[in-house]
Amino acid sequence: MSSDESRRRGKFITFEGIDGAGKSSHIAGVAAFLRRRGLQVLTTREPGGTPLGEALRELLLHEAMHLETEALLMFAARREHLARVIEPALERGDWVVCDRFSDATYAYQSGGRGLERKKFAQLEEWVHSHLQPDLTLLFDLSSSIASGRIVAQARELDRFEQERSDFHERVRRAYLERAIAAPQRIQIIDAEQAPEAIKKMIEDIIAIHCL
Repeated sequence: MSSDESRRRGKFITFEGIDGAGKSSHIAGVAAFLRRRGLQVLTTREPGGTPLGEALRELLLHEAMHLETEALLMFAARREHLARVIEPALERGDWVVCDRFSDATYAYQSGGRGLERKKFAQLEEWVHSHLQPDLTLLFDLSSSIASGRIVAQARELDRFEQERSDFHERVRRAYLERAIAAPQRIQIIDAEQAPEAIKKMIEDIIAIHCL
């Protein structure tokens, strides 16, 4: 790729965190922040983002299955998402803001459920060895506070949200482990802060790392 082509490529920003950390509520704000700077922005999510991915999302969130089946379906949805949505958008020069990506699979399937790290690494290498997010915002929050937030929403919970607190603590630890391994890419957000403080922190991080 020439230097001109590299400059035209869009940026890929992902949001991560345990259920209840509040990450999804900030995605629209980030998209608006970027659009005010004249950027074309696509927001999407995982699992999902394509018709096939959304169908797989329903299975993954509501149907019990073997751990390795779960991991394979996550990466199958991701491969389709990359091929149909994320990569074409980045090649057009658009910015992509995605609710979860492979860090979530590492945290939930490896950290939470116990998928072998080696198997996760093989799937990640196979599906997107050529691409990692330019920036990942990791919303960090204790599982007890996150659980309280979920309960307060008074809605039907998916099978991940229904897991016990020790599962969510393992997920949180795996996220932090991933952040230690990629400190330049993964920026940790203290999700206990007030929404306005979080919003400012996110905008400052994006300005430093991406703009």
